[in-house]
Amino acid sequence: MYPIVVLLLDGLADRAHDVLGGRTGNEAAATPNLDRLATGGSCGLIYAVGPGRAPSSEVAHWSLLGYRPDEFPGRAVFEALGNGQDVDAAHVFAYAALRPAERREDGWWLTGRPDPDRDAEDAKRLVERCDWIEVTGLTFSLTHVSRGEAVLRISGGADERVTDSDAFFRDRHPLLRPQPAVPEAEATARACEEWSREVMRRLEGERFNVITLKWFGRPRAAPTFEQRHGLGGSFVAASPFLRGLAMAVGLEAIDEPETDDAAGDLRRRLALTRERLDAGDTFVFSHLKATDAAGHTKDPRIKQVTIEALDAALGDLPTERAIVCVTGDHATPASPEVIHSGDPVPLLVGGPDVRADRVKRFGELECAEGILGQLRGPDLMPVLLNAADRPLFLGSRPTPFDGADGYPAILDPLL
Repeated sequence: MYPIVVLLLDGLADRAHDVLGGRTGNEAAATPNLDRLATGGSCGLIYAVGPGRAPSSEVAHWSLLGYRPDEFPGRAVFEALGNGQDVDAAHVFAYAALRPAERREDGWWLTGRPDPDRDAEDAKRLVERCDWIEVTGLTFSLTHVSRGEAVLRISGGADERVTDSDAFFRDRHPLLRPQPAVPEAEATARACEEWSREVMRRLEGERFNVITLKWFGRPRAAPTFEQRHGLGGSFVAASPFLRGLAMAVGLEAIDEPETDDAAGDLRRRLALTRERLDAGDTFVFSHLKATDAAGHTKDPRIKQVTIEALDAALGDLPTERAIVCVTGDHATPASPEVIHSGDPVPLLVGGPDVRADRVKRFGELECAEGILGQLRGPDLMPVLLNAADRPLFLGSRPTPFDGADGYPAILDPLL
């Protein structure tokens, strides 16, 4: 049996662009290392949620790691965990963001956000001014994280099924009224609306005069990664919410910062991956955001160049000792003005005894010809476990864990 390594290049996939000759950034980029891996391995396409569906990163990662929507606790829970906070299923969590807003005839409109450097101290002070507000039996407490962003904890019997008031980091969009997603959440939604109004009263006259809410959730019971897949190990990421996601499923979260040198960041992650394998990890997941950031520039050439720079750092993947998967979580098109899209994401799997298909280059069109075909997120872990000689033998010796794809590493013998 082999360990499994996943290198997740965030927002890797793209759409075709005229400026790149009708190709995506992956297809236009010179990628000798990825092409070598594709030539020696199995390729395909993957949709984290499904064709045409544009997932957020947390939803995509949750699915790719083999977890179901009914087990998803909400991103705010991940943000709390990743920032060192304790979470409890008795509480509802939301992510709060201090914003400037102006009053218009049709409501309040968001007009920007605090500068992470210039406004840092002022933003922290204003968030703390709005800590500990009680509304109709619910207590709203804020824990500042950075640049005016905070984790909101609601205690007293709240319901997490409430819609966002934040227009998703967009400027010049209205501040939204929280809505109940189910009738049972009506009281919580109205309390969140009244909380928002009380915050505005406390911030009246300030440059930053509203706090928006998004990503409501609460902790939910789910098997650990070891229980579901029979693997234990680590999750390397710079983003707190991803480290929180890892913690939620029992993986060791490792904080590895990202810099302006994406290739250098990748080399450090690959070196760390080998260290973790040497230490006995059977699963190492490493996340890098550079490709997503390149897509958000809306310049296809920047995404192409970023992929080329990362490819130059890919010479040290441990394919001689582990099953290695290189893929993305979603598409972040370099145009048009969409955040994420539901386009197909290239997927390659290499390592000992992995069958080489007929694909010779890495890219969306090329990988579409691969032996793995078109997969959805929940298919990823079974495919990797199978390649690692760790498949669950369906119909024989079921495990006691719901939704298992692999056998637990620790057995419970009859004594």
